[in-house]
Amino acid sequence: MTSRFWKNLKAPAFLLLASLFICFFPGVFSSGVVTLKSIQIFNTHEWFNAKPTVYFHCKGENKTILPDVKEAHVLYTFRGEESWQPLTELPDTKCKRCGLYEKDTLIADDVFDEWEFCSDDFMDPDGNYVRFKHKEFNATFFCPQCVHLKNSSDPASGSHGAKRGKRLNVLLVILISAIVATVSILGGGAYRYWQRRKREQDHARFLKLFEDGDDIEDEFGVEPVL
Repeated sequence: MTSRFWKNLKAPAFLLLASLFICFFPGVFSSGVVTLKSIQIFNTHEWFNAKPTVYFHCKGENKTILPDVKEAHVLYTFRGEESWQPLTELPDTKCKRCGLYEKDTLIADDVFDEWEFCSDDFMDPDGNYVRFKHKEFNATFFCPQCVHLKNSSDPASGSHGAKRGKRLNVLLVILISAIVATVSILGGGAYRYWQRRKREQDHARFLKLFEDGDDIEDEFGVEPVL
């Protein structure tokens, strides 16, 4: 009974804790998915006209090789649905150290450019961000969620209060639902436990009543009537 009671309690308790965590730390789960929309390299660092291997990389993450980018001065465009997409995810309140590189088989990889990549870089309403490095490359990154994150975290935004209030209302509903579910399971478990204990006590009194009756008959020498 006890193990089943705690098992039933785990789900609403977890939901309650998750709701509280989201209420106090809403920015933890806010991030925007970044894809590459287009790129044009102006230079390759390979000798003997070998085809370069260009890749995008953020510190602490896996390298994303751009398999189509093989020629300089050619504009490559993408739909964001390629197998190697997306490039990374940008948090709402923290930047990443990212860059564009070219593999080198003999020495360290060549660097087109390195920069602090932030969600605030996406100033364009359509979610585009253009990164240009003289004599190296021109790339357009796409992150529509980053524009939303920026607007929602901007105190000067006119709709900030309404969006924040709507989000808090949703979280409040989730929190209340979790509390109601937890109280319901606690109350139901306690009631079932009380019913079981009551049945056990009634059964014990019933058995004791017969035992006491047998003792009285033995004491007075009364033979049981057949």
